[in-house]
Amino acid sequence: METEDNELAVLESKHRKEKKELQAQIQALKKAAKNDKTKKKELTAEILRLETEMDTRHQQEIDSANKNHKDTNEITDTALNNVENDLSKVKISKAQKRRDKKSQQEKERDELIKQQEQENRHGPRNIELQEINNKLKERGLKIFMIPSDGDCLYKAVSHQLAIIKQKDVSVDELRESAAKYIRQHKGDFLPFMTHPDTFEMLTDEDFEEYCDKLENTKVWGGQLEVRALSNSLKCPITIIQATGPGSIDQGDEYEKPPLIITYHRHMYGLGEHYNSTVQGEIEA
Repeated sequence: METEDNELAVLESKHRKEKKELQAQIQALKKAAKNDKTKKKELTAEILRLETEMDTRHQQEIDSANKNHKDTNEITDTALNNVENDLSKVKISKAQKRRDKKSQQEKERDELIKQQEQENRHGPRNIELQEINNKLKERGLKIFMIPSDGDCLYKAVSHQLAIIKQKDVSVDELRESAAKYIRQHKGDFLPFMTHPDTFEMLTDEDFEEYCDKLENTKVWGGQLEVRALSNSLKCPITIIQATGPGSIDQGDEYEKPPLIITYHRHMYGLGEHYNSTVQGEIEA
């Protein structure tokens, strides 16, 4: 118990430091965009992204620390139970032992599933999903699920282009287009791009590495990529989310209708996720 408390104390101290560093970074960004209304609007979205990413990562680290401690206790308890079972069943055949072990594992698995279902019913994932569904219902829309594989933003936009604009644009083409736009408008994007470890503004080398990963890997896309996609496609993009502003609208200056996607913080354990939308009623 003392070890667990020490680990959580260290983690909390680390989180407090990172929050202070983020606030300092935000103040610097606000100062840079003080007299520029356009950058102020973009800054609001970027601040939301930075805070969201940090909150999600912090929660994942806390959950991981708690889970590790729980797993250790469970392993210890299981080992003790196995010793007791072995002593009381010395004369039982190996085949019977295997059957008993399998039966116990299945029982434990069923119990974990029941516990998880109970937690999920009132957990952040379902609460978030309900909020998003309520907002989509007002628009006569429902969620169209996108796989969680690093390409979710680009697959969601590709799906929207197909059903809204009748355009067939691949994920690779969208990544290439977004990377090209960011490179061509480096001065507009660089002030909002920071190194994940130092929180300092990217160097020219860091910037090019960022664009290269965007274009050639499955690195996750965020608000900056949404902006680049909207501008490169000359198409408005609306993001529906559960908390904060009901929607984030990018590219209002372009001809509607917008592409409408959803942003989820709690859908998958890996972190943020984007889905697409379609017309229709949400199934009960």
